[in-house]
Parts: sequence; structure tokens; C-alpha cells
Amino acid sequence: QVQLVESGGDLVQAGGSLRLSCAASGSIFSINAMGWYRQAPGKQRELVATITSRGTTNYADSVKGRFTISRTNAKNTMYLQMNSLKPEDTAVYYCNADARGLSGGSRSYWGQGTQVTVSS
Repeated sequence: QVQLVESGGDLVQAGGSLRLSCAASGSIFSINAMGWYRQAPGKQRELVATITSRGTTNYADSVKGRFTISRTNAKNTMYLQMNSLKPEDTAVYYCNADARGLSGGSRSYWGQGTQVTVSS
């Protein structure tokens, strides 16, 4: 089993910055792609950014130029640096990882989420 734990969510004023972290632990053989998703009240969960094990990144148009995704493979940790935050960035942010456990087989794992609230 693989566990994902997010941290770093907070209440921040518009224009401010936050850094989210996602730490993977458990019986991990390898982690392939990782990503951040978010879900605002009354809306569907949406992709924010993804990063492959080699560092190739992809961003939603709404966050391009403001958010930066990164990861440290040796620590099984992923980050999301969020700058120039807007009220519409308010959501629960979820970490996702495609991981292979020691028992074999790859699957998608989700964290429990961390709340980001941006006040105007």
C-alpha cells in the first residue's frame, strides 16, 4: 500500500503565495506520474498540474505562469508552488500518484486533500 499525505494548505490573501507538499510513503517500488488536482465547492475535481518521473510537466491553462510543480524522487515528495493566488484558486487540493507497490501492480493513489482558501 502507498499513502499520500498533503500539507501546506492555508488561508491567504489574493496575490499571496503558498507551497503545498505531498509525501508518499509505504511499500513503494516506484512512482511514475504525480499530479495535483483541486475541487471547489459545487464543482468537479479538476487537473491543476502533473509531473512525470523524468520531470516533464503539464499545467491547466488557469494556473500557467503562476503555479510550479516539482518533485524530489529520492524523497518521494512532490510540491506545488502557488504564486499570485486568486480567489478562484480556493479549493481542496489533492495529491495523486501512479505508483507500483512492492507486491506488484500499478494503480492510482489519492491523498486526503488540503484546503486552500484565497480571500479577496
